[in-house]
Amino acid sequence: MKKYKRFDIKKEEYMKKKFISLLAIFSVLFLWGESNYLTECAEYRDLDGGIKGGIETKAGFDSLNVSFVGNWPFGYSYAVTNDTIRDICFLGSGGGVYILDVSDSSNPVKVSEGIHTRGYVYGLYYDYTTERLYIAAGQGGLEIWDVSNLTNPLKLGYYFTPGSVRGVYVSGSYAYVADGNYGLRIIDISNPTNPTEIGFYFTPGYAYGVYVSGSYAYVADDTSGLRIIDISDPTTPTSVGFYDTPGWAVGIYVSGSYAYVAGERYGLRIIDITDPTNSTEVGYCDTPGYAKGVYVSGSYAYVADDTSGLRIIDISDPTNPTEVGYCDTPGYAKGVYVSGKCAYVADGSRSGLRIIDISSPTTPTSVGYYDTPGNYACGVYVSGNYAYVADHDSGLRIIDISDPTNPTEVGYCDTPWSAVGVYVSGSYAYVADENFGLRIIDIQDPTTPTEVGYCDTPGWAVGVYVSGSYAYVADDTSGLRIIDITDPTTPTEVGYCDTPGWAVGVYVSGSYAYVADGSRSGLRIIDISDPTNPTEVGYCDTPWSAVGVYVSGSYAYVADYYGLRIIDISNPTNPTEIGFYFTPSYAYGVYVSGNYAYVADYYSGLRIIDISDPTNPTEVGFYDTPGYAEGVYVSGSYAYVADYDYGVQIYRNLLSSGLNEKEIKGSEVKSDNYFIKYDVSKIELYFGASKESEMKLSIYDKTGRELKDLYKGKIGKGYSKLTINKGDYATGEYFIRGKMGETEVNIKILILK
Repeated sequence: MKKYKRFDIKKEEYMKKKFISLLAIFSVLFLWGESNYLTECAEYRDLDGGIKGGIETKAGFDSLNVSFVGNWPFGYSYAVTNDTIRDICFLGSGGGVYILDVSDSSNPVKVSEGIHTRGYVYGLYYDYTTERLYIAAGQGGLEIWDVSNLTNPLKLGYYFTPGSVRGVYVSGSYAYVADGNYGLRIIDISNPTNPTEIGFYFTPGYAYGVYVSGSYAYVADDTSGLRIIDISDPTTPTSVGFYDTPGWAVGIYVSGSYAYVAGERYGLRIIDITDPTNSTEVGYCDTPGYAKGVYVSGSYAYVADDTSGLRIIDISDPTNPTEVGYCDTPGYAKGVYVSGKCAYVADGSRSGLRIIDISSPTTPTSVGYYDTPGNYACGVYVSGNYAYVADHDSGLRIIDISDPTNPTEVGYCDTPWSAVGVYVSGSYAYVADENFGLRIIDIQDPTTPTEVGYCDTPGWAVGVYVSGSYAYVADDTSGLRIIDITDPTTPTEVGYCDTPGWAVGVYVSGSYAYVADGSRSGLRIIDISDPTNPTEVGYCDTPWSAVGVYVSGSYAYVADYYGLRIIDISNPTNPTEIGFYFTPSYAYGVYVSGNYAYVADYYSGLRIIDISDPTNPTEVGFYDTPGYAEGVYVSGSYAYVADYDYGVQIYRNLLSSGLNEKEIKGSEVKSDNYFIKYDVSKIELYFGASKESEMKLSIYDKTGRELKDLYKGKIGKGYSKLTINKGDYATGEYFIRGKMGETEVNIKILILK
């Protein structure tokens, strides 16, 4: 199925470019191989001497003047685990977890969708003795939830790691975390409301999974195979051995003297770990797909084999493992858990949970399932207490946002293709469904939305705007299509205007339709006073690719790939650009409310631009969302972001609320390497050093003029604080620059009064 691509972007290329830029701009106190980034610590040292109080765990999401409110993050399933005592299945779905009653394996029933994490659920570990669920939540770190009350799960605590948490295993008072590029992290969870890192070990690869047995942690380390780490002293974990498996080690299970490794296209690898210092592969079984996860029970290994479903392998002779049965699944099998006579498979895509009867390993049979949404939130529209989400392959999802801290899905309607745009008017939602044109859905009862009509368009419907009796569809290579929706059951095209580019976004104001026309074609202005004969009357080329447009007053605000373009449309026949702002990523969508333009900036999340002077737009706030921000809708002080893999994220603009960070008690801006705390009268900067160092820091204005020396002298090993009094400076942007040891420091701060 085609995913509409507005740009030809390779994520890997972007991230490499971004990483190089970050090294140049924010080379702040990070020394490879040393614990020099700022995580949770018990105390810090003031630069005038003495020991002070504690610092909170570092945040995983950078932000300014924007606060997180809530989310509806459900999507593809990568992880699954069970409470075998209560017949409950915990199913990871995007950034959330569904709690399912599986007492009847043929008919799993949702008990709750109350677990919403800040990242993507890649791994789950359930401790039945405490009834706590430990979640490997990617960028959202490690989360700990109390699930003793299944209908009302409670988040106890969290810990943001420096990497992306892909797997977790709990043993005793410690959680062992596979943290991607940052190896194995050991977290003390004796107080679940305040988990604390006590040790770590950098593995040479990318830590995907971890299993603990005895005094050892076994890490599936991607291209570096199996790594064996002695954790007898959890504060100083030490590598004792490894086995370099072929391919990519992404899943791990240990049973007895063997480690079973899911090796993607190299299938299941069996490693003898009798001597951890000299582990040896004794057998393997190639699988037809990509082995992503493995679970061992009795004489069988159960392999989640991606496109090839569940594979059952007889391991009674580890030197000669043999596949004895399989059950193909409709999605992409990513994880598996076995309980009794059933295997529970996290089946990626929209297939969610598949329950497979394995009582006969040679003839496993699917007996039950629970479908989950897709994970590509492309567009969002808010009306009343509901957010309407264009969720790509999963059609239209309707989310109750009456409590924005806990959004809940109340209904959905599948569309035949891929929902990428949505507009709500009256009792109907109008969905741009790519290859299947415009779909009209009755939402009078949000719990049972129903399609009542459609109009197939000649191109790919990717944007829609409704005004009066007409729906205006941005139809990709087929330009602007105008559809009469007087009778929603029989919508009819009455006119069109073929634009020179690829019509991606559309906004209607008065007698004109404003079309974001893709690569190099900029903004097209079309007279729609006669809908049967729409005519282009003006245009303004933009330098990149216009993909989103919003009109307010005499200005059109265009999301144009590398940023926001502001175009004066007071004369529609001669639109003229008067201002622009380069955003750090790729501007996909824009919404204007009051003096602010909210930009969905793909990799860089939500950006808030002050447009009170349209000739000089200035960024005043941002929130680095966990996914890829594709669309944004604003209602009051809340911004609803369609964050692709991560569903809908809800944020609050503190500035539009009459607040800013200096007025929020304990307001913080954090990164991997430093910590900034904003207070009413001062700004506090906290640094971490791995050894005693010389440090010299000065403050500069945005023109580069040095204003004052802030500190010159030695700082000790550990954490130090520097205080800046706001009263000494005017409102504006400033930079803290200098050196700590041999490391360059360059930090931007914002002083608001």
